[in-house]
Amino acid sequence: MKPHTAEFRFYAGLNDFLPPKQRKRTNSYRFSGHPGIKDPIEVFGVPHTEVDLIVVNGQSVGFDYCLQAGDRAAVYPVFETLDIASLVRLREKPLLTPRFILDVNLGKLAKRMRLLGFDSLYRNDYRDADIVKTAVSERRIVLTRDRRLLYIKQIDHGYWVRAVDVETQVDEVLRRFNLYGSIHPFARCLICNGVLTPVAKADIWDRLEPKTRLYYETFHQCVDCQRIYWQGSHMENMRQRLAGFKRLGQKIK
Repeated sequence: MKPHTAEFRFYAGLNDFLPPKQRKRTNSYRFSGHPGIKDPIEVFGVPHTEVDLIVVNGQSVGFDYCLQAGDRAAVYPVFETLDIASLVRLREKPLLTPRFILDVNLGKLAKRMRLLGFDSLYRNDYRDADIVKTAVSERRIVLTRDRRLLYIKQIDHGYWVRAVDVETQVDEVLRRFNLYGSIHPFARCLICNGVLTPVAKADIWDRLEPKTRLYYETFHQCVDCQRIYWQGSHMENMRQRLAGFKRLGQKIK
């Protein structure tokens, strides 16, 4: 059977997944039969979770579209400020309450996300199977530094974190999911992800150091691990960082 040829062009951040010679240009794809368009997209190295819109010969299509000889496909990532509601959406979205599960490479990012109030599961012994199972059953967004994880078909919502520095990672995730308006700081335990609730000083008196008893009056406690939090001197640095996130969000809007 004579092989067919189709053309693919990937836009914006999807080029991060391509070899340098294939970026920001039209690439030919040779195939036999009529494969679903999701297959060649991932052959190029782009995980399906990163794709939000596919346009073939000027028409929006879904992942179930069967590739035809001579097709010209344009593949786009998520653009939070672009309304494509009238076009074919590739997954049920958006998730009304963004919740995350992070792979073993993103422990520092998990703490930062919890600081900002986002439900973020993390363990340093997670296996890929654990992440997939939890992401599917609890409808969580997978954040990973291992893009191979995002090729797993059961994962509908995921993102490959490009940055290595944790502060840059936070900015990247907030921008990607347009989360600036959803920041709710100091609402979750940095260690276990549990919800923090106010607790009376008298109820935890025997757990406080003498200087803490003397200088602080307002406390919160994790409902899961029972850790105690109070607004010590380190909180000012956290507030300054949070103010920076909010200013950045206002500029983007």
